[in-house]
Amino acid sequence: NQYHKKFAKEMAILKQKEGSEDREAPETENTPEVLPFIVVVIDELADLMLVASRDVELALTRLAQMARAAGIHLLIATQRPSVDVLTGIIKANFPTRVSFQVSSRTDSRTILDTNGAEALLGRGDMLLLPPGTAKLQRIHGAYISEGEIRAITEFLKNQQKPVYDEAILQARAPDEEDKGKDEYDEKYDEAVALVTETRQASISMIQRRLRVGYNRAARMIEMMERDGVVGPSDGSKPRDVLVRGYGRSL
Repeated sequence: NQYHKKFAKEMAILKQKEGSEDREAPETENTPEVLPFIVVVIDELADLMLVASRDVELALTRLAQMARAAGIHLLIATQRPSVDVLTGIIKANFPTRVSFQVSSRTDSRTILDTNGAEALLGRGDMLLLPPGTAKLQRIHGAYISEGEIRAITEFLKNQQKPVYDEAILQARAPDEEDKGKDEYDEKYDEAVALVTETRQASISMIQRRLRVGYNRAARMIEMMERDGVVGPSDGSKPRDVLVRGYGRSL
């Protein structure tokens, strides 16, 4: 959400520049600010997709489709290249892809849409899929020692003091999807009826049937456990539904 707000702000500045572009006009105090380049790095996409796959997919898709016009660049990485992590929608919006050595042809096809990465040698050996072409390029990453990394880091640290965006650390104001835990949810009764009728205490089902976000659906399941409607979580096993019909105990 923070980067979506930055995107909207920078697009407004770009439009202002386009509307007042005059190469010979001197700069004034009203000249729009210089836009920084923003790089968003996701070290392990699988962790995010495991928690809220639909929300993450929508956020990445929106940024990838439009944010490059505002100087926002996205780098995503994963050690688990499965179809539920690298979905078709995400892949369609990331035309430039790189694969290191993977364990199977299936993983190679998931990343690059073709075989080949399973035969790489490791140690920096990789396949690059450039944008606008289906022809792979085999390249090799440079070896960088720990000493070189420390030297580069120290050099960058000495160039300028860091500028932190404190807004990212501030707590978000509660909204429709983030109600307080003790606040009654108007869709809670409907969710309970759905769970008792289908005999499924599934967060994803509540999301899909009631059209609510992941956090809100998960909170309703927690409320059902507290109220004795469903049993506690037991790892990967589905929760037990403890009531039959709405309001009738087994």
